[in-house]
Amino acid sequence: MNVTEMFGCNVFNDEVMKNSLPREVYKSLRKTIDEGEPLDSSIASAVANAMKDWAVKKGATHYTHWFQPLTNLTAEKHDSFIEPSGDKVILQLTGRSLIVGEPDASSFPSGGTRATSAARGYTAWDPTSPAFVKEGTLYIPTVFVSYTGETLDKKAPLLKSMTALDAQAKRLLKLFGIECRKVATTVGPEQEYFLIDEEVYRRRKDLILTGRTLFGAAPSRGQELEDHYFGTLKTRISDFMRDLDETLWSYGIFAKTKHNEVAPAQHELAPVFTTTNVAVDDNQLTMELMKKVAKKHGLVCLLHEKPFEGVNGSGKHNNWSVSTDSGLNLLDPGDNPEENLRFMLILACVVAAVDRYQGILRASVASAGNDHRLGANEAPPAIISVYLGDQLGALVDSIVLGRQYVPKKAVPGSIGVPESPIFPIDTTDRNRTSPFAFTGNKFEFRMLGSQASVADPNIVLNTIVAQTFSEAVEALEGAKDFPKACKTYTEKLLKAHYRVIFNYNGYGPDWEKEAERRGLLNNKTTADAVPEFFRRENIDVFVKQGVYTEKEVIARANISLENYSKTINIEARTMVEMARRDIYPAVNGYIAELCSVISAKRAVGEKLSVKTDCALAEKLSSRNEAMMKAVEKLEKDLSVMPTGERETAEKMAHTVVPDMEAVRAAADEMETLVSSDYWPYPTYTDIMYSVR
Repeated sequence: MNVTEMFGCNVFNDEVMKNSLPREVYKSLRKTIDEGEPLDSSIASAVANAMKDWAVKKGATHYTHWFQPLTNLTAEKHDSFIEPSGDKVILQLTGRSLIVGEPDASSFPSGGTRATSAARGYTAWDPTSPAFVKEGTLYIPTVFVSYTGETLDKKAPLLKSMTALDAQAKRLLKLFGIECRKVATTVGPEQEYFLIDEEVYRRRKDLILTGRTLFGAAPSRGQELEDHYFGTLKTRISDFMRDLDETLWSYGIFAKTKHNEVAPAQHELAPVFTTTNVAVDDNQLTMELMKKVAKKHGLVCLLHEKPFEGVNGSGKHNNWSVSTDSGLNLLDPGDNPEENLRFMLILACVVAAVDRYQGILRASVASAGNDHRLGANEAPPAIISVYLGDQLGALVDSIVLGRQYVPKKAVPGSIGVPESPIFPIDTTDRNRTSPFAFTGNKFEFRMLGSQASVADPNIVLNTIVAQTFSEAVEALEGAKDFPKACKTYTEKLLKAHYRVIFNYNGYGPDWEKEAERRGLLNNKTTADAVPEFFRRENIDVFVKQGVYTEKEVIARANISLENYSKTINIEARTMVEMARRDIYPAVNGYIAELCSVISAKRAVGEKLSVKTDCALAEKLSSRNEAMMKAVEKLEKDLSVMPTGERETAEKMAHTVVPDMEAVRAAADEMETLVSSDYWPYPTYTDIMYSVR
């Protein structure tokens, strides 16, 4: 099967719907998908029957309502198609079973919005994201809500945020005389990951239990030669990537680009952008399939943001744009942005949104894993800023600072060799150190962690931009001289929020001080970042745009803090176990061996090497005891926790994590001194260079 035949073969896509549904049913369903029309429940039975027939032909025996609870993972409960018919069975999927399901909701995180005894929850079909068949089951994308109406997932608020942006963007466009059926955000989330040998993985307790190495001295060769980046693919990696591409394509996922990333054993996959809620579903499925395909090749796919200390971590760049159903990209500046009133107003609204709500934008990507990555000279710092590039940066500077603006045009480039083709040089460079960078006709939000759901930051982005669009409409509606009023309002926004624009090196040592002078937030840990959700102005923006209720905002903040504390607790307990049971006795065993060697050397009169061996034994003994003292402090601090999610998270971030760093520092130093025959775990060299 070639790629064009393979692509989407496991998806109940538009072509399948068109061929299997009655014409009027198909047209009604397309109106719901394309224009946001309410779903006509009377067509559910016809859709369900066609979906079931198609799935059965693909080998499916079960169906599941596939949803995204507040765990960053997906969930599924499988029901068979069989229904009793006398002594036999028939295969059936009713319209009601398609539209709504009822999984037990009591064991999923709710952030205190409901009692544990409140078990009833509902899954409801999301017709805008296509169903698919995987491993003998029909997967039906759904939202997940409680019996009392609170959303318990990431999909429902994402859809609400998209609706909010759609409504406000259409109001804004109407001021410019533009009518459209729908405005949608699109996302292309790049995915970074590590691949290591499964046999080596199984010998690392920390990788198995936490997804990252809690111990590990720096290897003699890391990423300093920068030769792994875009390097030749190893055979096993190439085979994995080929298998993954074909698997993703069969599910209609637009896997486009693949390459080696900066760190040894690190790689990246980039898809073509698509509608945000579909992109979120695709990315969740991509992460699952990466792990499954890796296992087929004797590999393990690590999605943790920082599986290895001292080398590049993994992120997930969120390429975000806004377009109409007719294909008009609202973030396209055109050839002359200085004359494009609509683009400049929209740009100013986005800049204003990012500045005003920087706290929740940062909080939307907060996690224990991402705390290790942000600001580590491999990812943007925890400070939110906007990069506009040379062309737009100069234009905004001219507006805010009164400088003369000199338009910059794309020019042809050449290396000066006749045989070399002429290539266009863009009007602006890219800035990999910026957390929120304009990249030609979209913004790239670079702060996302590699294992996070793409839903969270896009819920925030859509909501805050919808809010600033709404405010712009209210300010400009009815203006007698609209072009003048629009220009004045745009200038006002850019001047008010100019502080968030930073077109330079975000990794630079002076940026933190400069950001502090500007009044920008720098919430370095999840415990510091997530409480931004509790601020009244941040709660209000979600409520005003109909994305969350106040109760739902607070619930999600509590869940985020709780997940953070649980993650750190698991890591700390794993670290204590590894240090006590494995590292401490292994080092003592090596010291005993050294002492035995020292005694033998003394017996034959050797002096110089005895002195060296004694010094090493004494150093190891000292470091081993220091490690155990650090372990005891860690255990003591873990044993007593304050009440309250916020207080617990703060202790984890500011007491327990430093305790863990002290344990690790002692252990990692000993790893460089102890014979590899005695060290209980595979080293970084063993892990990162295990795939050949």
